[in-house]
Amino acid sequence: MSGLLIDDQIAVLREQGFVVLRGFASPEQVAALRAVAERHLRDHVAPIEYEADLRYPGAPESRAAEGGLTVRRLLGAYARDPLFARWATDPRIGRWLGRYFGETPVLSTVHHNCVMTKHPAYGSLTGWHQDIRYWSFSDTDLVSCWLALGPETRENGGLSFIPGSHTASYAPEQFDAQKFFRDDEPRNAEWIARAVCPALQAGDVVFFHCRTLHAAQGNRSEQVKLSVVHTYHPQSCHPVAGTRSASQPGVPLEDPAG
Repeated sequence: MSGLLIDDQIAVLREQGFVVLRGFASPEQVAALRAVAERHLRDHVAPIEYEADLRYPGAPESRAAEGGLTVRRLLGAYARDPLFARWATDPRIGRWLGRYFGETPVLSTVHHNCVMTKHPAYGSLTGWHQDIRYWSFSDTDLVSCWLALGPETRENGGLSFIPGSHTASYAPEQFDAQKFFRDDEPRNAEWIARAVCPALQAGDVVFFHCRTLHAAQGNRSEQVKLSVVHTYHPQSCHPVAGTRSASQPGVPLEDPAG
């Protein structure tokens, strides 16, 4: 959909809750980011979240178990390396989101702000969920930018989305105790049947709304999948004081009108 004009791209995001922009990052950007990510992954450069920390389906039971040091996320991407900081505040992201929000976008350094990995062995499944479930802001119009650092498909655990799910209202019982969208709830079956898994290539970006239901299967390939994801909110939207969302300051992006 990268051939669409920006206003048309935004219209797709508003309608279906996500939009894919092909070749948004240059091959040079992707190669540089991937090289840093692979080095930090190899050397276990903190801060890190391990699969065993969350114990989603398919993850090791503890860090001491076999595969227990399988990395799930390299956290704190913005402060991890200047290359990640430059990507997170790239003027093209600022202009795109500035057009979407109608005001200056602000990078959250609390939510996402990481390199997501999906390992062939011990990489866990991620159930259907909305990212806003654990976030606390004065509004719920937040958007994440997901950059593929290599091919992403259903086979290697690429993201699946449920189009239009960001505008729907759900009953509390449609989610489990961890706020995952239950696949054993009859009312959810029709929604889940609509799911799509867009195939991505290195450099492709997905902008998706924080209320869009999404999930990811395990990685059945032989290569680790790497992606960079950041979340943004409009400057007029504020994290709620005293919550985790307000625990670190955000970073305003380049003035979209500048």
